[in-house]
Amino acid sequence: MESLEELLEQYDYDFPAELIANEPAEPRDAARLMVLNRENDVVKHDTFLNLAKYLPEKTLLVFNDTKVIPARLKMKKETGGLVEVLYLKSLDSKKIECLMNKKVAVGENLLLNTEKIPAGVYASGTGMTSDGDDTTILNQDYERLADFKVLEKNNGKYVLEFLGEGAALEVFLKYGEMPLPPYIKNSPLSEEEKKEKYQTVFGKNLGSVAAPTASLHFSEELLNNLKLAGVETAFVTLHVSLGTFAPLKEDHIKAGKLHGEWYEINDEVANKINNLKKEGYKIVAVGTTALRTLESATENGEIKKLSGVTDLFIREGYEFKMIDGLITNFHVPRSSLLMLVSAFYGREKILKAYEEAIKLRYKLFSFGDGMLIL
Repeated sequence: MESLEELLEQYDYDFPAELIANEPAEPRDAARLMVLNRENDVVKHDTFLNLAKYLPEKTLLVFNDTKVIPARLKMKKETGGLVEVLYLKSLDSKKIECLMNKKVAVGENLLLNTEKIPAGVYASGTGMTSDGDDTTILNQDYERLADFKVLEKNNGKYVLEFLGEGAALEVFLKYGEMPLPPYIKNSPLSEEEKKEKYQTVFGKNLGSVAAPTASLHFSEELLNNLKLAGVETAFVTLHVSLGTFAPLKEDHIKAGKLHGEWYEINDEVANKINNLKKEGYKIVAVGTTALRTLESATENGEIKKLSGVTDLFIREGYEFKMIDGLITNFHVPRSSLLMLVSAFYGREKILKAYEEAIKLRYKLFSFGDGMLIL
C-alpha cells in the first residue's frame, strides 16, 4: 500500500497566494466558470450567470441546503485569559461539543459578555484585554449574560454546558462569528457581510460549520434563470463538519474512510431524483457535499438510504452510482476534495485544468471561482 505522503504528492500543485479569494464575486453569479467535458476534454470559460447554456436539456441540479452556524465565540476564563470557542455540534439543548484554542480545566466556567468600550480606556479591576479597536469586557464587574461550564475533555474536544436561559446554540447564533476557512487570512468583509456572503441564498437547515461553497455562486437571479431554462432542482442536506479542512491522515488511507458527516434526504426529493433519473435526466451535484450525499444514499441505481452519517472517501477507482455531472470550486492541494474531483474527471486532466485556471488568474478555494464537469 502506498504511503500517505506518496498519495498526497500526486495531488500537489503550486499556486500564487494572491489567487486565494478573500471575498466572493459581486454579484455572486459573476464568479468565473470553467466548463470541462469528460467526453472530448474541451474546456470553455464563462461566468456562472450563463450556467444554463452549458447544461444538457434534461438536467437535475442537486443542492445542499444546509445553513452555516456562526460557530466562533470569544469567551474568558475565570483566571482572565481570552479563549476562542469553536462550536462543533449540540449534544442536547444545553450541552455542546466544541474545540478551544487554549487549554481549559474541567469544571472551570467560561464567562460570556458582549459589552464593549474603546481600547485604551481602563477600569480598575476589570482585567481587560485589548483586541483591535475594541476591548471586550468579560468580567464579573459587569453584568454577564451567562456562563458555560466545562464538563469534559476528550481527544482535544470539550463538552460545555450553557448555564443561562435558552439553548446553547442560540448564544452562537446571536453572538458568534462566521468560521471562515483558515486559508482566508485578510478578508475585507465585516462580520455582518460574512454572515450574509458565507451562506447560500437557499440555506435553511442549520447545522454546518463550513459552507457548501459551490452553492455560494447561486443568486436568486441565477436560480430563476435556470428555472426558466427548464432546469430541474432538488435539495438535500449534509451538515459540513470541520473535517472538510482537516489534513488527510494515515488512518483515512488504511480505513478508506473520512470524517463522518450527517446527511438527510426527504421522501419527496428521493422520489423526484429517482424518477428523473429513470426519465434520462442528467443528475448534476452542486458541490462535493451534495455529491457525497447522493452517492452515500444510492443503492442499485436508486436513492434508498435517506439519512445517516457518511464517511465516504472517494478517490480514483471509485465507480459513481448516481451523479452524471459536478459543479465545484477549486480545492486546496493534497486534499480529499481534490481526490474526489480527480476520481470524477481524472487526476492528470484535473491538474491540467487547475494549471490553466491559475494561468488565467481564476480565484481559488471557498470564495473563489468554480467549474462545471459534465
